[in-house]
Amino acid sequence: MTVSLSDFPLWKAQSPAPASDAEGMVMLVDKPLGWTSFDVVRRLRNLLTRQLHQKKLKVGHAGTLDPLATGLMILCTGKATRLIMDMTEYDKEYVAQMELGRTTPSFDLETRTDGIFPTDHVTPELLDSVVASFIGETMQEPPLFSAKKIGGVRAYSLARKGDDTTLEARPITITAMEVLQAELPLVTLRIRCSKGTYIRALVRDLGRALKTGACMTSLRRTAIGPFEVSEAISMEGVDQLISAMN
Repeated sequence: MTVSLSDFPLWKAQSPAPASDAEGMVMLVDKPLGWTSFDVVRRLRNLLTRQLHQKKLKVGHAGTLDPLATGLMILCTGKATRLIMDMTEYDKEYVAQMELGRTTPSFDLETRTDGIFPTDHVTPELLDSVVASFIGETMQEPPLFSAKKIGGVRAYSLARKGDDTTLEARPITITAMEVLQAELPLVTLRIRCSKGTYIRALVRDLGRALKTGACMTSLRRTAIGPFEVSEAISMEGVDQLISAMN
């Protein structure tokens, strides 16, 4: 049976307290810093199973965010989880900050600095030119510090053991990318991209193209397809909304 988004209640900011709906729901959530995507799913499942007096409830999401990232997640419950496959195809938008002149093994602040590079040659004109050159289709090598599997083993497990395996590059599309702010060594970017794009890896590649190093210092997902983070509910709001269900 085919389902569509209109078949289920959509919970978002400023929504009225919803009626109990065990069939399925879609919720826009603003993931806080330090939470894993599984933390968000588990919290929602626990709250709903208690409120609906159910022992089990299917809950899933339409796109992982790393613990060091914040922003929009789409959560689906019950029969609405059938929508997840289609939702993962949506383009995504991010605001990312990168630090030029520094690299880490994970390409973000999860790991310690492993390289320092000069940045004196990076001008606003060079930065804009390099950023513009990444717009369009390209091949991207995923970071080894990721949940990708190699021979049935998560890549991050190999990375933490010092394995330097290279993951196979795959096609991605950068629909739009612009510099929002540049106070070197820090640069803030807005990025619109296809599914499967690793922003940490994009930052790595930008650093290489600028003939320096770069690591990501913050990341916020601001949109998934037609949905924006301004519509999302905080985790505190999720607790309040579910408590108000009738």
